[in-house]
Amino acid sequence: MKLSTRIRYGTRALVDIARYDGNGPVSLRDIAKRQDVSQPYLEQLILLLKAAGLVRSIRGARGGFLLAKDASQVTVAEIVTVLGGSIMVCDCVGNPEVCARAEDCVLRDLWTDVSCAVTDVLGSTTLRSLVEKEMDREYGRELGKEPIR
Repeated sequence: MKLSTRIRYGTRALVDIARYDGNGPVSLRDIAKRQDVSQPYLEQLILLLKAAGLVRSIRGARGGFLLAKDASQVTVAEIVTVLGGSIMVCDCVGNPEVCARAEDCVLRDLWTDVSCAVTDVLGSTTLRSLVEKEMDREYGRELGKEPIR
């Protein structure tokens, strides 16, 4: 399973918004700069995230984006789904009709187990937990310590 650039950048943008959300709306320009993502590409991602109800926009000079729900309620699995990704590591896991050997294939069982494990990890990882981990890593660097993994 390889996550698309859309999923990686969209998740980074949401982590950024979650981190700075308490300070008011986060501008697209600031997100793009901090995350090293082009602003036009980020605009496309934000539109998808807004349509899915993950972010809301505030217009005006001090406008920008806020999370539409609490960071502890947004999982990476939801983000992956919204941005068009599949958590299935192999087509036959979600649709056995694509493979004539699906019923007898021991590998399909393995891919199903892997897909379930990935789904569990992404489903239990929230934006809040990612923000906390990011802040712990930065704090550790300031103290000259290795980041917590």
